Amino acid sequence: MIITKKALPRRTFLRGLQATLALPLLDAMVPAATALANTPARPVRRLGFVFIPMGCDHGRWTPAEDGRLGQLTPILSPLEPVKEQLTVVTNLELQLSYPGTHDTSNSGFLSAAYAKHTESSDYHLGTTVDQIAAKKIGRDTQLPSLELSMDLNPLAGVCNNGYACVYQNCLSWSSPTTPLPSEAHPRIVFERLFGEGGTAAERQAALRSRGSLLDSFSADIARLKREVGAADRVRVDQYIDSVREIERQIQRAENSALDNPMPDVDRPVGVPAAFADHARLMFDLQALAFQADITRVVSFQLTRELSNRTYPEIGVPDPHHPTSHHGNDPEKLLKISMINTFHVSLFAEFLEKLKNTPDGDGSLLDNTVYMYGSGMGNSSLHDHENLPILVVGGAACGMNGGQHINYAKGVSLGNLHLTLLDRVGVHLDSFGDGDGRIEKLVDAVPV
Repeated sequence: MIITKKALPRRTFLRGLQATLALPLLDAMVPAATALANTPARPVRRLGFVFIPMGCDHGRWTPAEDGRLGQLTPILSPLEPVKEQLTVVTNLELQLSYPGTHDTSNSGFLSAAYAKHTESSDYHLGTTVDQIAAKKIGRDTQLPSLELSMDLNPLAGVCNNGYACVYQNCLSWSSPTTPLPSEAHPRIVFERLFGEGGTAAERQAALRSRGSLLDSFSADIARLKREVGAADRVRVDQYIDSVREIERQIQRAENSALDNPMPDVDRPVGVPAAFADHARLMFDLQALAFQADITRVVSFQLTRELSNRTYPEIGVPDPHHPTSHHGNDPEKLLKISMINTFHVSLFAEFLEKLKNTPDGDGSLLDNTVYMYGSGMGNSSLHDHENLPILVVGGAACGMNGGQHINYAKGVSLGNLHLTLLDRVGVHLDSFGDGDGRIEKLVDAVPV
């Protein structure tokens, strides 16, 4: 084996027709000096957030015992394959989100801040945790952060209780007065990750002319595989397969929508008709963006507050929002738990994909921390106490797992945000109304 001083730059791209393709972390990107010591490249740290609306059925969510996780509750049972990297945190709250509304449930989730009550454009919240992280760990990536959702909604107007719609529709804020819109269309997200822009008409023409993004990279991919080792060739093939599969999913969705003669004013062409298929595709795009190091920070609104989405595929034909006003009715609580379990199962599939994707000397899940949950606790009361919150992954970031942390009294969700920021190397004294840390969540040594 001949050792040289050359190594591929970590930010290596293939350039094709109106597109670029970032590469995943390869052994060939490790400098030769470290390769001699068999030391892998230091993996990057990533942070993700998934929001669900309207709280949960606490009886089927909350583990029975504190400390080490035993048998998972019915709602959390899909997370069994990643249980050792899972922490359930009970009794977190958002006191600055009162008076309790659907709008403040959404706005407080990543900000732990007070939302100014206004129907106009003089809205004011706070810079969200994902954007604080993005300003540091997103500086060297193509996209500092990625904001995703499942529903397209207008940003203007009043949505509920005299609050401007931006509070309900935007999880991420880059400043107290700058909400960041999210994208629900997988084709647009795909082009944002790999395309070079242009007008909508130009992008559509380019897509039709080339058929597949990867076709224009075939020569470069072949040359790259000749220059790297066997392990890297496998990684490149796996990554290319993932990109091509997402292309296939998007194309199938577009063909299905084009073949349907019924008008569809809510769902643009290219969005899968089935909720689960759409969600899986949006999760796949997150995994791909992390694998290629296109971004290191993601926020994802899995469903929105006041959603009247129905889930007949799991036996819940009733709209989510009216059902969430359960009044402790056993039948409604059961349906809420079925929706909660469905959402968790989709998240669990994504986490398993991260767990099975190599990254550095571990996996994407080892090097990525995700927070999953809601800004509302009891949806009948519209309260912001005892929030359903999960933290998963981040073993390489010093995160502990396989546990249930149950506070006797309410603790600010801002404390969890401060803890997660610490794990990615961003240290603040306070955030929202939080000024402490979730000590049991992490190792003693700070990042």
